[in-house]
Amino acid sequence: MSLGYAEKLSFIEDVGKVGMTEFFDSSYVLQEKIERLAKMIQKSKHLVVFTGAGISTSCGIPDFRGPKGIWTLQNVDGLHLRSGIPREKLAELHGNSFMEACPSCGAEYLRDFEVETIGLKETSRRCTDVKCGAKLRDTVLDWEDALPPKEMLPAEKHCRMADLLLCLGTSLQITPACNLPLKCLRGGGKIVIVNLQKTPKDKNACLVIHGFVDKVIAGVMDFLSMQIPPYVRIDLLQIIITRSLSADKKFVNWTLRVASVHALKAPLPFIKSIEVSFSDEHKYKAAVLHEQPFNLKRRTVTTEAFEILLKLNFSDGCGCLCTQINIPFGFKGLNDCSKHDKDSAIQDLREKAIQDSCCGQNVVIERKTISVPKTEFTVHAVVTNIKSFESDSLNNDVKIAKGSMNGSETSRKRSKGRKRKSRF
Repeated sequence: MSLGYAEKLSFIEDVGKVGMTEFFDSSYVLQEKIERLAKMIQKSKHLVVFTGAGISTSCGIPDFRGPKGIWTLQNVDGLHLRSGIPREKLAELHGNSFMEACPSCGAEYLRDFEVETIGLKETSRRCTDVKCGAKLRDTVLDWEDALPPKEMLPAEKHCRMADLLLCLGTSLQITPACNLPLKCLRGGGKIVIVNLQKTPKDKNACLVIHGFVDKVIAGVMDFLSMQIPPYVRIDLLQIIITRSLSADKKFVNWTLRVASVHALKAPLPFIKSIEVSFSDEHKYKAAVLHEQPFNLKRRTVTTEAFEILLKLNFSDGCGCLCTQINIPFGFKGLNDCSKHDKDSAIQDLREKAIQDSCCGQNVVIERKTISVPKTEFTVHAVVTNIKSFESDSLNNDVKIAKGSMNGSETSRKRSKGRKRKSRF
């Protein structure tokens, strides 16, 4: 989410929450604390937000050490970048399970699927820069890996500069990352902690709020008369059609493939199945593609032209059930590459989704052909989810939670003082 202070706002990711009893401030106390926080943000000239896995629990992602936490998970879900926070304002201290990086040229690749490895290991893909081509690596740290200087150095810099450091849903106990917020104190900065559990740094904070992170931030936004913009999830796919003539030149053998834009063998996690039908349903048999890779092979006469109708059935978690893409088909196909303004097309798609308050819209953002073998590549952008936030309803949820308490605890499978190696 964005607090509207992009010119003075930086985000840093930590790992998780302490495995302790959860507490909730009463409705009255919580509202008073939210107003205090909002006024502090209003006055702040350099705000840094230090986040942990607790910010993702409302999305259904387990936290790290809460009563239902999963110890094998780190706060590497990629939601920060998905929210629209610029990469240059984000320090992902422990990596991103949806990100690959080139160890040679430093290029980063944000994927729509979870990268298959952790621990900075090589993946099955290469850098697309023709001058590089090195094997890519995942960006998620294992326990023994040192925090990367590329992320750690700017994090330290901004923590020293911060006049307000807001800690959201983090245990503040994994070193050396947990000590970053303390750096603001030397310059007179203040620390605010929003967490359902007590942390080792509570004594250093000028304000500790025991409440759900999303409810607290929604309350802050409401107090500041700021709207949380709708979140629109847009995913990409490519449709590849390859044609070849039969030996007697009476028929065209063709293959349809629906694939990821990241790599031909990469998964399409947002598609469950594809129903293929044709404009002339009496001549051509429909098919349903259940397994990835999504491929269909057919043979038709060279003189015929028709439409291929693709119904993409979305996976669970998407905002609607399906979308449809129609593809004109003929032996001649496309003669030239079509040029599209990708950014404008995607922005128009996003605005239309917000206007319609629904998902499923799609648009072509790139098209190219190659002559041997005769192949067309068409890249489509698809709206797979849209979420609007109503601050009033969120604040009502805050009031419902008053006085509640959860006394469950989790066993600690790793020692409390577990450290990551640091080069500093």
